[in-house]
Amino acid sequence: MDEKLHRFESDVSGIELPGQFTCPFNYVPHQLARLAAAQVQRYVASRHDWADELQQGKMLGVLVVRQPHEGDNVGFLAAFSGNLAGSVQHSYFVPPVYDLLNPQGEFKRGEARITEINHTVQRLQRSFNAHPLQYCLVNEREARARDIAQYRTMMDEHKRERDQRRAEGNLTDDEQEQLLNQSRHEKAELKRLRQWHNQCDATIVDQLLRLRGGIDTLKQERKQLSEALQERIFHLFVVSNARGERRDLIQVFSPLGILPPAGAGECCAPRLLNYAFTQGFQSVCMAEFWWGASPTGEVRHHGHYYPACRSKCKPILDFMLQGLDVEPNTLDIAPPERPLDIVYDDQWLTVINKTAGMLTVPGKVLNDSLLTRWRQANPQATGPLVVHRLDQETSGLVVFAKDKATHRHLQQQFTQHTIHKVYTALLDGNVAHDEGVIDLPLRPDADDRPRQRVDKQCGKRAITRYRVTERHGEITRVELEPLTGRTHQLRVHASHTLGLGCPIVGDRLYGTAAQRLMLHATSITFTHPASGETFTLHCDPDF
Repeated sequence: MDEKLHRFESDVSGIELPGQFTCPFNYVPHQLARLAAAQVQRYVASRHDWADELQQGKMLGVLVVRQPHEGDNVGFLAAFSGNLAGSVQHSYFVPPVYDLLNPQGEFKRGEARITEINHTVQRLQRSFNAHPLQYCLVNEREARARDIAQYRTMMDEHKRERDQRRAEGNLTDDEQEQLLNQSRHEKAELKRLRQWHNQCDATIVDQLLRLRGGIDTLKQERKQLSEALQERIFHLFVVSNARGERRDLIQVFSPLGILPPAGAGECCAPRLLNYAFTQGFQSVCMAEFWWGASPTGEVRHHGHYYPACRSKCKPILDFMLQGLDVEPNTLDIAPPERPLDIVYDDQWLTVINKTAGMLTVPGKVLNDSLLTRWRQANPQATGPLVVHRLDQETSGLVVFAKDKATHRHLQQQFTQHTIHKVYTALLDGNVAHDEGVIDLPLRPDADDRPRQRVDKQCGKRAITRYRVTERHGEITRVELEPLTGRTHQLRVHASHTLGLGCPIVGDRLYGTAAQRLMLHATSITFTHPASGETFTLHCDPDF
């Protein structure tokens, strides 16, 4: 039997297999995937030699498979992202798509040459910084400043003397000419002094530039070698799909007009699927989970399941999953047609209770949206209509303007933070305090949009006020008031360890996926653009 194929420790014969393969970007793990993950977790917990490294955080994954001609007899494969204990080859886990750490492999050979250049550059840089010409240049510039300052002091003294003699009067024409010639001569001498020092400076700088040129040439060579090596490695990362087709990563990413990002192909999902396809296993379902502490700035909870990343994995998995019957991504499916839940409507604006799962405005994949449906019902509305948005997975109150003036007035209120919004959320865990304020700056995660990261250096300030309203076992109901309006602000502030440390129930990105995200925009308070009255509109969630 293949040593990478693991049998379940418990009897799973009574568990119904899923009808479709897992959508890796939005899923609730199948029972078989959960059992496989639990078995892997017990294994890694037993590896005390890995404990310190795993505690730093690692993504692991499982792929439930069947062997051809063996009926419903299922097992599973396991993988980790990146490397573990300085290696990518461990008997319990499937091998990498390409072994970057093979000492005889092309990557290691190329890396050795680049490392050699690095050492040479560092040695030459130290020698350059300590070269006697550096001190000569410093001394020359100090001498130039000193000589010019002394000469100007002398010139100023002579000018005072000339001014005094002129003030005393009785100067002959020859004496006037002598004073003028003295001034002209000293100015010319100052110019010559500057030119002489500049020439000395330029001579030293030219010699230093010639020395520096060797370092710059090596740096350019290093850059070219690094880029060429990266491209060669991407050609060596060859992945298969369910149809038996094979492509390297350059070919996979070329339709997007980009090169693969660093680290592409080294995550769990590509490793698992590639091994299954090449060994002839039938893929049943899969899941990826986090083990250990959360990385700085990110939101990862120990033991929680997470979707595959988008920048590195989505193009690869889009190819590898061809030939499998994959369950649809529910985020790409419009909710059923139903009457709009109008909370308030007049000739200036409409407030609607948006359904969870519906886009506020058309997206890249889905054209259907709350705006699309509202426009169909309000063809007379003109100008900018969208005042603000809710995440697709969030339900609750959304305001649309019916004319340009109303839109401008409401936008100003948002800009000036005079609109008051309150959300209701169910959190997975016990919030320590009954109320408080979270102040954590956020920025987009460039490698995994639309996820956000906490970044105290480069993030934009994000502030949320919270209040606990109910506690039921391990579930806490809270009211969340965003004082700023950053993307995923409430979701990150709830889940991050520096925030509440309790993800919103059903949060597939920052917590655990479920049937829906338990986050609802419950109330909104604003000044009506036409009447000037203060409006507060309320709509309770269905959870």
